[in-house]
Amino acid sequence: MQTHTDSSTGRDSRRASVVIVGGGVTGLSAAWWLAREGVDVLVLEAGLIGWGASGRNGGGCSHHHSPLFLEEQRLWPMMDELLGYPTEFRARRIRIALDEKQFVLYRRALDNGAHHGLRSDVLDAQQVRELVPFAGDNVYGGYFYHFGGHANPHRTLQAYAWAMEDHGARLLQHTAVTGFVSSGARVTGVNTTQGRIDCDHVVIAAGPHTGALAAQLGIDVPLAMARAEMIVTEPLAPMHIGGVDGNGLYGRQTLRGNLAYGGGPHEWADLADLPAVRPHSTPLQCSIAARLAALLPKAAHAKVIRSWAGYIENTPDGRPVIDRPATHDNVTVATLSSVGFGLSPASGHAIRDLVMDGKCGFADLSTLALSRFARLEPDWREIQGWLPLPVGLHVPEAETV
Repeated sequence: MQTHTDSSTGRDSRRASVVIVGGGVTGLSAAWWLAREGVDVLVLEAGLIGWGASGRNGGGCSHHHSPLFLEEQRLWPMMDELLGYPTEFRARRIRIALDEKQFVLYRRALDNGAHHGLRSDVLDAQQVRELVPFAGDNVYGGYFYHFGGHANPHRTLQAYAWAMEDHGARLLQHTAVTGFVSSGARVTGVNTTQGRIDCDHVVIAAGPHTGALAAQLGIDVPLAMARAEMIVTEPLAPMHIGGVDGNGLYGRQTLRGNLAYGGGPHEWADLADLPAVRPHSTPLQCSIAARLAALLPKAAHAKVIRSWAGYIENTPDGRPVIDRPATHDNVTVATLSSVGFGLSPASGHAIRDLVMDGKCGFADLSTLALSRFARLEPDWREIQGWLPLPVGLHVPEAETV
């Protein structure tokens, strides 16, 4: 049998101990965590790393509703040092409420943070305006969370990729997975557009494609795909605290001063939409821009200089899946249900634990198990209303900005 050797590592290019399918932040973080332990890891990415939602999000780093929250908060302030490359992480966050309903809703982060001993301050309208120069007279109140923060998705993606390679992990881009080779309850190889790669363990963390790939192994991962859009303004004077959101938006001010924001409503889609010739930017940008102008009216004059969209996957309950299905001895499935970026330091750690130890050693992942969908209604997408618009209602490419 002919051996294919990678000249840079001396390893067989047709084999890896762990193959990770998906080069988003979840897959790259998992690869970094495993490579730090000396595990031979290969990441397969159908396109370019972060080409999906991992490089097209608001950069928020605070998910107080997740069992991974404490580990997320512990790790983010250390990530530049741990990775050896910059993520542009900035701590703390302010959330602005424009009415009483928003004010009540946003208090959940305060309550969840307080449960873990993390501090938040309740702000009146004047205090919000003092802390956020672009806020206006329409402010109802807000919260100053002394936890969480934000980072630069593009910087962070590259940091993960370089750091994992520093520890010996390998990356193959433009390499799509077409199927799996199994023997009983074990996956022994991954078929790709570049040929077969043998392995001891497979991690499926392929964003919207996770469900379709897992289905090839008989694993049901219910997902609905949506287009999530971002807008970016021209640079403005830097705010002291760049992590400001509210009014249904998420985002941040970049170090250069641009306001980068996104937030639903999503445009629901199907996997078949991905290769189709359809615009990535849609009229959602108009809704985002209008809500951003209401959130920060003293920045409403800023021009939107670009926009983009990425496809995100959503589970029926909006919570991630990180699990080793009981039907397979050596498969780990991870879908972060549109909150993957912020949780990536902790989700990568959790995947490392599942692969190497069989269970997570720092958090209870039972609420993230696939078994919670055992009695899911077959028409759950219809019940949620998460259905694509009829083709004729999509905006023609020529009409997009």
